[in-house]
Amino acid sequence: MYNLSSSISTSTRPGGAASPRDRLLLSGGGGGGGGGRRRAAFVVCSVKPPSATSSAATLAAPGQGKTEAAGRIAGLSQVSGVLGSQWGDEGKGKLVDILAQHFDVVARCQGGANAGHTIYNAEGKKFALHLVPSGILNEDTLCVIGNGVVVHLPGLFEEIDGLEAKGVSCKGRILLSDRSHLLFDFHQEVDGLREAELADSFIGTTKRGIGPCYSSKVIRNGIRVGDLRHMDTFPEKLDLLLSDAASRFPGFKYGPGMLEEEVERYKRFAESPSAGGICTGLGIAPRILGDLIGVVKAYTSRVGSGPFPTELFGNEGDMLRSAGHEFGTTTGRPRRCGWLDIVALKYCCQINGFSSLNLTKLDVLSYLPEIHLGVAYTLPDGTPIKSFPGDLDLLEQLKVEYEVLPGWKCDISSIRNYSDLPKAAQQYVERVEELVGVPIHYIGVGPGRDALIFK
Repeated sequence: MYNLSSSISTSTRPGGAASPRDRLLLSGGGGGGGGGRRRAAFVVCSVKPPSATSSAATLAAPGQGKTEAAGRIAGLSQVSGVLGSQWGDEGKGKLVDILAQHFDVVARCQGGANAGHTIYNAEGKKFALHLVPSGILNEDTLCVIGNGVVVHLPGLFEEIDGLEAKGVSCKGRILLSDRSHLLFDFHQEVDGLREAELADSFIGTTKRGIGPCYSSKVIRNGIRVGDLRHMDTFPEKLDLLLSDAASRFPGFKYGPGMLEEEVERYKRFAESPSAGGICTGLGIAPRILGDLIGVVKAYTSRVGSGPFPTELFGNEGDMLRSAGHEFGTTTGRPRRCGWLDIVALKYCCQINGFSSLNLTKLDVLSYLPEIHLGVAYTLPDGTPIKSFPGDLDLLEQLKVEYEVLPGWKCDISSIRNYSDLPKAAQQYVERVEELVGVPIHYIGVGPGRDALIFK
């Protein structure tokens, strides 16, 4: 049986600051799934700063970027964060996996198994994670699933078994908050019924039950992991949930057999319970948060329905999707693709206060003779829109003004030093920095763990 515990503690200095032994990294979790932006998070504590002989130096090829890699990681605050800056699927998992080599704890703070993180180990072996935090491939890292995550326990144990089968030891390395809400199979059924009910205005979810489970949490009839300790009252609470779903959705068929089946299924787990969203989803005080790293693709992608101002259609969109392998980790469905939306990114940077950015998939743009940046919004009559609007109808109507930059038309996937990038690629990176007002310290040029440039 795996060690699923209800809580963890970290040593602190007087006044609440983390001790020299513990550095925290907060990172974005699942993306996609339709609807609004999703920025789940993790917490990581580092045991020692990177040195010239540590694995920080091995993140770059011999003689390439070792100083930058070690310096960037050593310079991170004891409590740091990695959050998505678009509509998900930005590549947060890869950065967390890399930084986790220097941290004790990686903790996810929200989201569910509706999306996934694709990461690679040192041998290039591919792993698709859904609920397990992205630090799991680093054997000295403790992984925490925080109270803000909605957890489908059968799926979690199946994921753990899959990792163990691939040689990744999980025993004693995964802690699950007893305050996390349980996601049941019926939540997934309700998700599909709700999408059908919305008809033409559907959200485009992955139908994994995430939204309905969070709805149960908000209206306070949800069931938490800690409730598995009290199987005498568990059936009554579950009956309330199922009855509520049956009264709300005519297509939801509920009978005593379903309740009995769900209760019996969860009895086997009963002995093993273990930035704003970061704080509420992990119980971390805002004043101890330090560096926040925003993760953003060099272009934009989105799944599900909803406004997408810089979306590319037809052959252009298909080519970008193919070049970036933009298909969902969980569902395999194609993602919508378009140019990098600077207006949306700048807004995201402002409300999160990012100290730096990780620009991912820069290599995907290498085939283009020229690259566009969406730098401004206007109404159809030409009236400027000064910020990212909250009105979705307005967002559907607006036009995008573009700035055109030259492409570099060469493979950059083997480059590990920023100075070795083509001038046009450097120009693109620096123009994004200039437009959003946040430095780009990490540049992804491929899916592998080593395919990262420290700037």
